[in-house]
Amino acid sequence: MSNDPAVVLLAGEELEKEYRTGPEVVRVLRGASVAIGAGEFVALIGASGVGKSTLLHLLGGLDRPSGGRVLFQGEDLAAWGEAGLARYRRRDVGFVFQFYNLLSDMSALENAMIPALIERKPLVEVRELAAAALAEVGLGDRMTHRPGELSGGEQQRVAIARALINRPKVILADEPTGNLDPKTSEVIYDLFLRLQAERGLAFLVATHNPDLARKAERGYRLVEGRAREISGEANSIG
Repeated sequence: MSNDPAVVLLAGEELEKEYRTGPEVVRVLRGASVAIGAGEFVALIGASGVGKSTLLHLLGGLDRPSGGRVLFQGEDLAAWGEAGLARYRRRDVGFVFQFYNLLSDMSALENAMIPALIERKPLVEVRELAAAALAEVGLGDRMTHRPGELSGGEQQRVAIARALINRPKVILADEPTGNLDPKTSEVIYDLFLRLQAERGLAFLVATHNPDLARKAERGYRLVEGRAREISGEANSIG
């Protein structure tokens, strides 16, 4: 995989999103455009409530834009039916959220298995994939532990393993260190960078932490519903 942004993997073009609350229309995105190259690490920065989560939801096929379009490998998501979007979310995109969204009565291994089970892969294969993903994120010795027995950083690594299990091409991470202390946040970001290097994964990471955003190769700042590209090595990001 190339990390050349010219090899565009995922793009949002002039994205608009509005919500109606009674007679009032709230415009969250007002023509935001972003592009993530294959194997590239991109930061999305901006204040809380500016629309970062909304943009990630549109790019991940979790919601549809009010205007503009989302392209994955040059194909417009709007042309896909619900079944096609579901396949995209399961196979091509991995999601990592601020809140880990783990099932409390299931072990780390069982939580990591869920996306592959939805894909109806054989159970033996699913267990092997989940165990390998947990080992890859440094939790090979914590597979039988439930979320309540894990630290916040460990829970987030379980969530990352879950996102990896179907071998997606891009990870969309929404404030993935928002609940973590600075030291643990560094561990999570270093893990992302290692996965980028070893797997050729693309990342779009939304954060309001400029120190962490500077680890990205390139970035966008979201202001008033529009995205302004921040180019150059991450010293200019923040």
